[in-house]
Amino acid sequence: MKRGCLIHRGEPMSVRVDVTESAIERMRGLLGREGIDADCALWIEPCSAVHTFGMRFPIDVLFIDRRGRVMSIHRNVGRARMRFGWRARAALEMRADAARTLRIDVGDALAWRAPA
Repeated sequence: MKRGCLIHRGEPMSVRVDVTESAIERMRGLLGREGIDADCALWIEPCSAVHTFGMRFPIDVLFIDRRGRVMSIHRNVGRARMRFGWRARAALEMRADAARTLRIDVGDALAWRAPA
């Protein structure tokens, strides 16, 4: 898995992002983890749907279009749920309520950058 930092509205944030590189990593997502730290996220690309079957904790799911804009935010998604982002290019999975805490809104520009 690649690692980088989250870029919000063109500015780096103190959020570490793990970026999936394979189909297996995309399918696994956050499954098997006990939780996710407030300063961490998982970037899944390509991705237009996620599920939380087998998850042990709720998450925020953000769908991002090909221009890097947040299309939708699904907050506090519990276990055994599915969420879709039609026409999304990527999904960002974060700790529940992280999008609100970080003030990420629909229409915002999001990206990730590898460390220099």
